[in-house]
Amino acid sequence: MSPNVEGPTHASAPSAPVLAAYSYCEAVTGTQARNFAYGIRLLPTDKRQAMSALYAFSRRVDDIGDGTLPPEAKLVRLEETRALLGRIRAEEVEEDDTDPVAVALAHAARRFPIPLGGLDELIDGVLMDVRGEEYETWDDLKAYCRCVAGAIGRLSLGVFGTVHTGGLGAAEAARADEYADTLGLALQLTNILRDVREDAANGRTYLPAEDLAKFGCSEGFHGDRAPAGADFAGLVHHEVRRARALFVEGYRLLPMLDRRSGACVAAMAGIYRRLLDRIEREPEAVLRGRVSLPTHEKAYVAVRGLSGLDARTISRQSTRRRV
Repeated sequence: MSPNVEGPTHASAPSAPVLAAYSYCEAVTGTQARNFAYGIRLLPTDKRQAMSALYAFSRRVDDIGDGTLPPEAKLVRLEETRALLGRIRAEEVEEDDTDPVAVALAHAARRFPIPLGGLDELIDGVLMDVRGEEYETWDDLKAYCRCVAGAIGRLSLGVFGTVHTGGLGAAEAARADEYADTLGLALQLTNILRDVREDAANGRTYLPAEDLAKFGCSEGFHGDRAPAGADFAGLVHHEVRRARALFVEGYRLLPMLDRRSGACVAAMAGIYRRLLDRIEREPEAVLRGRVSLPTHEKAYVAVRGLSGLDARTISRQSTRRRV
């Protein structure tokens, strides 16, 4: 039986203005999100363009939250961005609009069944940042992560589509959105661990307050060493175990994707899993600077994803669990 592929709803060829808008979004992605850009290189052109449009819009939202404007001005800018999203949703953005990100995203949303409400969730998450919200428990932090990262997973799934084969039951296939959301959480928690000092310098603390207290880290992170008497390594290892469990669950999405979409997800997730490995081996490295992977290691992860090895491994594991 042939696979049932859920993909684009419209196959319109982009006009010159739309192609220019996509080129702008791809340039933003290539310069601002190297890990993300590395993964989407593995996609066919239409999906790569759509993912670049999603990233460029998301980056605009993040930049408002991370920028130097006073909070009141940030709130206004975020609501203006939400209004622009409403125009895109209502198909009111013309191809000759002066905003290339809006033009590209509007075209992508006509091409693919992208759940644009996920970008509303992203705005909601950044509003939490602007308001300086802190998180007492993992459940509290998880709600934030679902807005800023889980929603991106679900948006991406709208571009990727799913492939239903005889190896997946209907109930399992119906959980694709859930797995995409969970994988987004895994990536975000890895980001939080990597950026713990940078976030502290910006007056932000994301790790749950109850975890910080448990490991003696409630004072925060403002130097290249952990607070005196703190079990910083214990805190990091605790969060790493949580992230690994999320990766295991989220990776169950891979067998539901076509080869190139699966390769894209495997590459991006694989890069973050290897970052997690480095953080686990040397927890205090995140207090000294940003932990990253060399280019050759990213290339290895991409080849592994393109080979389908990760997807096949997860598929076998999922089959054993069902049996």
